[in-house]
Amino acid sequence: MLGALIKISSSPSCCSSSENRKAIMLSPVCLDKSRSFQFLFSGSKLQCSKTLDIKQLSSAKFRVSRGSKFRVFCDSKTQELQIRRCSPLLEKASLPSNGAPLSDEWKAVPDIWRSSAEKYGDQVALVDPYHDPPSTLTYKQLEQEILDFAEGLRVIGVKPEEKYALFADNSCRWLVADQGIMATGAINVVRGSRSAVKELLHIYNHSESVGLLIDNPEFFNRLAGKFCSNASMRFIVLLWGEKSRLANNETLGVPVFSYKEMVKLGRENRAALIDSLDARKGYRYEVIGSDDIATLVYTSGTTGNPKGVMLSHKNLLHQIENLGVLGPAKAGDRFLSMLPTWHTYERACEYFIFTRGIEQVYTTVRTLKDDLRNYKPDYMISVPLVYETLYSGIQKQISSSPNAIKLIVFSFIRISLAYTELKRIYEGLCLTRNPEEPSHIVSMFDYLWSKTIATILCPLHVLATKFVYKKIRSAIGIQKTAKSGGGSLPTHIEKFYEAIGLEVQNGYGLTETSPCIAGRRPYYNVLGSVGHPIPLTEFKVVDSETGEILPPGSKGIIKVRGPPVMKGYYKNPLATRQALDEYGWLNTGDIGWIAPHHSVGRSRRCGGVIVFEGRAKDTIVLSSGENVEPLEIEEAALRSTLIQQIVVIGQDQRRLGAVIVPNKDEALLAAKEASVVDADAVDLSKEQISSMLHEELRKWTYECSFQIGPILVVDEPFTWLIDSNHENPKRPSCGSIQGGNSQSLQVGSL
Repeated sequence: MLGALIKISSSPSCCSSSENRKAIMLSPVCLDKSRSFQFLFSGSKLQCSKTLDIKQLSSAKFRVSRGSKFRVFCDSKTQELQIRRCSPLLEKASLPSNGAPLSDEWKAVPDIWRSSAEKYGDQVALVDPYHDPPSTLTYKQLEQEILDFAEGLRVIGVKPEEKYALFADNSCRWLVADQGIMATGAINVVRGSRSAVKELLHIYNHSESVGLLIDNPEFFNRLAGKFCSNASMRFIVLLWGEKSRLANNETLGVPVFSYKEMVKLGRENRAALIDSLDARKGYRYEVIGSDDIATLVYTSGTTGNPKGVMLSHKNLLHQIENLGVLGPAKAGDRFLSMLPTWHTYERACEYFIFTRGIEQVYTTVRTLKDDLRNYKPDYMISVPLVYETLYSGIQKQISSSPNAIKLIVFSFIRISLAYTELKRIYEGLCLTRNPEEPSHIVSMFDYLWSKTIATILCPLHVLATKFVYKKIRSAIGIQKTAKSGGGSLPTHIEKFYEAIGLEVQNGYGLTETSPCIAGRRPYYNVLGSVGHPIPLTEFKVVDSETGEILPPGSKGIIKVRGPPVMKGYYKNPLATRQALDEYGWLNTGDIGWIAPHHSVGRSRRCGGVIVFEGRAKDTIVLSSGENVEPLEIEEAALRSTLIQQIVVIGQDQRRLGAVIVPNKDEALLAAKEASVVDADAVDLSKEQISSMLHEELRKWTYECSFQIGPILVVDEPFTWLIDSNHENPKRPSCGSIQGGNSQSLQVGSL
């Protein structure tokens, strides 16, 4: 309602006439909402003391009150245009062109689906066999599903730039929901179902989310008690399962929509918009910008509350456009997906493979081994623990074979390990920190010697490949390349996979870098490194004390700059300033070095690769003042088949200790072979296991600078935490180890 004070210079009687009292319809102009104006009646004329700003509207009505001074009120029935923000290429047909052709360039992440649908159309995009119902979608179907879901979100009131929590696990519907939210110009806040309720509530409220998209009824029922009383929800969308399975009385007053209802709402509204020009006129169309925030990813709060990493469409598009340098990927290949999708590592890789026409198959930890054999994927992306588990399974199978076969297979493996080591030497792929180049004479001798011995061993390696390794690779199931990230793969496991002909490429990244910033190339697969920086990404290594840039080969803090670096931490300017400097350099908090460039010798093709050596804060300082890097000791200890997991501890103590999860089956087998227990024994006592583990530590870590003293043996694997600033697993401290029992290693015993 608009108001203006009007003064009358004529006699009061003029106001008593019926002519002056009646309402006057004025169209199509109305007063500016933000101002009031004085009008003067002089005789029969109405004069305004100030020029009015006017704008068009449907109608305006003035009411005149009695008296010499009276007010005029304007009742506006203006219908404001609703903002409709669109992914410019995905919804190209809906956007007004204004006579200019719209670009086919990706400006927002959902744009990739239009390109992929046009290129790959009826090819299978994804297979989700373990949800009810099982799903198989082609690229065209996937694009339509995303468009329908996005429109359904608009129907129920989703608005651009608002935040909506997507708490769900990896599935085809997660992908549709994720892209549907982005396609509306809204921001999704992602997390998985294994997170604690308290943490999820903090993320929801801190992000200022106004709606919840949840995996299934069981997951929601776990959250309902705290969420419904401590969070404001405009609506709930259930991705899987029936609404009838939701806990009674927990969603009173909050509308609940199933996934199918959302898609149906969207499909119907899209059809109505296409059929009605008047319906489309009710919107003001805007395009999503590349710098707009696409998602908030909260890092785990191992050192306090989680921080919300703000990633833009440009951050994620950089990954999509550049991950291809890390390996070939062609239409029709198959990718096995098993990591949590809310992890930026899995998420960015999925976006990338869908731009290449690859078929994605969803699997679980429980079904992984069977799916590797059944689907025979060309690629798999996972964390080191998965590849370590596969390695342990192979070793166990070989060890349980008859003695003759075991002897032959292990002999072949030793020959192939020697062959691949020599091959790396003459190919120039041996890592070194030494900035000084070897002489040409030494390099030539090195080349000839390694080439000659490798040539002698080559026939035996080929024989082993044909009769042994081919069967091992078939049992593993990965046809082309295995990608490893989220931590360092132990060197002996990397060498084993290289020996049997399975290419494992390591990469490096952080949530704050969208995440991948370095990775091994197919022809520069330098063991021990995380590869070269991906395009447009800069690295430098600085001294932790002075901040001075260090030369190649020198160890320091890794800093990175480039398009994948985040916009900052949501509502946390202090943490943002601590991580990002004024020049755009992100402090990764990791220790590492850059390999020096050599023109000759066994390291001539390693120049510029990044070597990651652990988190800066993982350094253990003993009470003697000595600094210990635990990663070296842990990697050495993990070469023992009796040790499944180990964490070295000892901050501020006189000596080091360790928490160990033993491989009980291997320990029992070794105990029987050593006649520690009878052949029919089914278990070992803790004292026996501890004694064997001490012996194993002495055997495998004797070359390390520091030795381990007391140990604590725990029964179940501990949960590796995610660092609050990092995509990689965080080494638990003594007080933060989460395991299957409540024992603790007394600090005083160190």
